[in-house]
Amino acid sequence: MRRQWLVKIRRDNFTISSHSKVCSRHFATDQLIEPKTLDGRRRLVKGAVPTLFEWNHFTAQTLRASVWERRERPTEPVSREEQEEHIDVRDHDYCSTPEPASLDMSSQATEDNSKTVEDLQKQLQELRVQREFCLQRFAGSDDNIRFYTRFPSYNHLMAFWFLIEPSIYKIVRVTRAISAAKRNEEVVTHARPSTRQLLQPIDEFFLFLCFLSVGLKERDLVNRFNVHQPT
Repeated sequence: MRRQWLVKIRRDNFTISSHSKVCSRHFATDQLIEPKTLDGRRRLVKGAVPTLFEWNHFTAQTLRASVWERRERPTEPVSREEQEEHIDVRDHDYCSTPEPASLDMSSQATEDNSKTVEDLQKQLQELRVQREFCLQRFAGSDDNIRFYTRFPSYNHLMAFWFLIEPSIYKIVRVTRAISAAKRNEEVVTHARPSTRQLLQPIDEFFLFLCFLSVGLKERDLVNRFNVHQPT
């Protein structure tokens, strides 16, 4: 610190003694600690060095920043017109081609969704069959087929059904025959009924077999097959 003071003072052949003093005028204000009382003395901050002399007109020189400490110059503002010229619009790139990986993932996702829908439809059909009282519900149980129809097995029942199926559309319903008799009309059969039936023909056949084989009452059959009771 003493060597820095000697360099700043610039006095040749100057010998420092215990009585040597430097005037406070040679120190910048930020290096001085002002006294707290009127009769107090000024003190120096730690590391203070005299920098104000007659040859620099008692003004502190602004130190130039080194090459490594210099700041970058602020960029000049760009006009709005120039900004609009350099804008690259990419909102919708209709000509772009998706990557093969994305196509594979999309295709796999579509297949997975289709399989999920197929599985759900299958489960829904199984639940519907389990809930309804129909022939398909007992297709896997020959014991139930024997109980409700007196046929030995489901295969025997279906073999008989395939024999009579071509003629089922010529069958005249009892209600229709009674209605025609009251009006003295001739019952005319059609190739296919024009109105939609509540039950499939094979389930109507199953209902008839339940009536003959088990002796189920009419109201019981109506509730089981979820149909209207004829009047």
